[in-house]
Amino acid sequence: MDSLPFMKMHGLGNDFVVIDSRGRAPVVTPELARAVGNRHLGVGFDQLAEILSSDDSTVELVFYNADGSTAGACGNATRCIARHLMSESGASEVTLRTERGILIGQDAGNGRTRINMGPPILEWQNVPLAHEVDMLRLPIEGTPVATGMGNPHCTFIVEDAEAVDLETLGPKFEHHPLFPERTNVQFISLLSTDRIRMRVWERGVGVTMASGSSSCASAVAAARRGITGRRVDVVLDGGELQIDWREDGVWMTGETMHAFDATLSRAFLETVR
Repeated sequence: MDSLPFMKMHGLGNDFVVIDSRGRAPVVTPELARAVGNRHLGVGFDQLAEILSSDDSTVELVFYNADGSTAGACGNATRCIARHLMSESGASEVTLRTERGILIGQDAGNGRTRINMGPPILEWQNVPLAHEVDMLRLPIEGTPVATGMGNPHCTFIVEDAEAVDLETLGPKFEHHPLFPERTNVQFISLLSTDRIRMRVWERGVGVTMASGSSSCASAVAAARRGITGRRVDVVLDGGELQIDWREDGVWMTGETMHAFDATLSRAFLETVR
């Protein structure tokens, strides 16, 4: 390739490189994702999303983490791309195929976008966990909650999420043997019965300013433990998301930003091995 156009987007500071490959074969490899994800030698991102053509939805999405590993879901990137597609077509609703199945994206008004992230995964073998345990109180110090939202999630309910040493505890629990595919790690504290504070360590990335699938998992965990209802505001380092766990799935609503368009040069692409 002589060059490769991309879009830079973010949802509350959770930032993405988006490559539109509709009408052609996929171009992203783990090696390319790692190179682009390097914030000093490439572009930098929390996740990379490649948009592909789809026969049964508006588009198909494939997600990569900054370390080149794939992610089954990325809620904020899905919201950003849904907003881009709606702006492009003038539609008020789009469908996006991911590993989670076909997700619905809608215009929520006032520039905000909502996504149905699908029902939470509440069976240990499908999260997946290494063996059967009490999903509401894992046999881990702090008795976190396990939830699947396309990615595995481990949610600790603490007195003060601000006081947690996320840089130390995040990688420790990401690689816990109970999670054979690693896990996203959240620490949440209760602000009120319909409002929680969340800080997050994402597998394959590290500390991020926000995480859509983690916000959904945290809201589900809080509701299942009985400290909130099924509709909550999640306060993140980069802003707020509204999570509504309905019968048809977990709906997430918030702001998005399409920051800029740019192009990867031929010289850069030639360095990728």
